[in-house]
Amino acid sequence: MKYQQIDNNLFVKNRKKFMARMKPKSIAVFNSNDLYPMGADSTMPFEQNRDLFYLSGADQEETILLLFPDAHEKKHREVLFVRETNAHIAVWEGEKLTKEKATEVSGIETIYWLTDFDKIFYDLMTEVETVYFNTNEHYRQAVETQTREDRFILKCKQDYPAHLWAKSSPILQEIRGVKEPEEIAIMQTACNITEKGFRRLLGFVKPGVMEYEIEAELLHEFIRNRSKGFAYTPIIASGNNANVLHYIENNRECKDGDMLLMDVAAEYANYSSDLTRTIPVNGRFTPRQKAVYEAVLRVKNDATAMLVPGTMWGEYHKEVGKLMTSELLGLGLLDKADVQNEDKDWPAYKKYFMHGTSHHIGLNTHDYGALKTPMVANMVYTVEPGIYIPEENMGIRLEDDVVIQEKGAPFNLMANIPIEVEEIEELMNVNS
Repeated sequence: MKYQQIDNNLFVKNRKKFMARMKPKSIAVFNSNDLYPMGADSTMPFEQNRDLFYLSGADQEETILLLFPDAHEKKHREVLFVRETNAHIAVWEGEKLTKEKATEVSGIETIYWLTDFDKIFYDLMTEVETVYFNTNEHYRQAVETQTREDRFILKCKQDYPAHLWAKSSPILQEIRGVKEPEEIAIMQTACNITEKGFRRLLGFVKPGVMEYEIEAELLHEFIRNRSKGFAYTPIIASGNNANVLHYIENNRECKDGDMLLMDVAAEYANYSSDLTRTIPVNGRFTPRQKAVYEAVLRVKNDATAMLVPGTMWGEYHKEVGKLMTSELLGLGLLDKADVQNEDKDWPAYKKYFMHGTSHHIGLNTHDYGALKTPMVANMVYTVEPGIYIPEENMGIRLEDDVVIQEKGAPFNLMANIPIEVEEIEELMNVNS
C-alpha cells in the first residue's frame, strides 16, 4: 500500500466497540470485496470492503474476519483468514500478508489460511446461536451485483438453517459514524493532500485549459503524496457544466469569464476527504459572480456553526433551507411571492439549491453514521451548499469537512484551503 501502516490499536478499539454490542453466543462474519473483472484478463483495482478494513486493517482480497466474543477457546474470539501466499504469487503479484504480518497489521493473534475456513467455521458454529451478517444498508446504496458477502450469506443460511440471523449494519452505523482520534488524523492527512492539489491548480487554471488537464494536475499531486488518487470520481465543471450536479466527463475547455466548479478530493489509507471550490477561470470574479459566491460562503459558514452535539440532521437541513432562501431573495433570484406560494414538500429555494448540505464522511465519501438520532462529538460531516443558475451560465458550490466538537464550533479539517475571494484572486494572479 502507498500509505504508511496504521497503528493496529485503532482496529483493536473498533473490534471491542463492535463486540460489546453483540448478542450472547453470537458470531459476526465480514468478507472482503471481490476482484471485479473488466474483460479478458483484466480486473478493476481492488478496493477493500470498508467494514472489514475498519475492524481489521487488512487491505487484501480473499480475507474473512470472524468475531466471536463467547468462543469456548480464547484464540477463536477474533480470527482472521487470509489467502495463503507462496513463491509463485510473490513473483507474479507481489507481497501478500503472511500470518505474522496479518497480526502486525490487525492486532489479531489467530490467523489462518483461507483454505481452513470451512472446517473452523463449522466447528465454531456448534457453539453459536446467532450469526451477524454484514449487509449494505446505507441510505444511498444501489448495488445490483452479487457480492462476496451476498454469496456467503446464501451459503450460510443453506448450511446452517437452524441458526438465528442478525444484522451488523445497525452496530456499524452507530460506531463508524463517531471517529476515533486516529481516524481524524488520517482524514486530516487526506485533507492536507487535497490542499496541495488545490493550491497547485490556482497557478495553473487559465482560459483555454481543458477540464481534463486540471484532473491530471490533481492526480499527479495526490499520488505523489501517497494517495491512491481521487476519493470519488472528480467533478471539474466549467461554465454551465457546473449545473449538472454529477458532471464527470471533464472534457470541455475552460473559457474566459466562466466560473469553474471543482468537487475533487484525495483519499488516504482508504479514508476520504471531500472538497468543493469554485473559482473564476480568468482569476478575477465579476461583481455578480462575487455576490453569488459570497452568498454561498455565508450559508456554508452559518450552516457549519449549527453542527454541534444535539443537532438533528433533518431539522438542520430545514434551517439551512431558511438561510438559503434569505440569500436567494437578496440576490433577486426569488421574490416574496415565490416563498409565500411555495410547495412545502419542495420549497422555493430548491429551484437553485436542490441537494442536501451535509453527509457523514470517513471510510466512504458518503459514510455510515446515525442520521435519526442527535449528533455527537467526533462525527465528521461535509458542509456543501450551492447556488446553480443555468440562465447565468454559472453554478457555485463550496464544501469543507468538519469535526463536531464537545463544545463550540466544529473543527474544520480544510481550514487551510483557500476559500475567500481575495485570497483566491491573489493566488491566481501571483505572477501577473
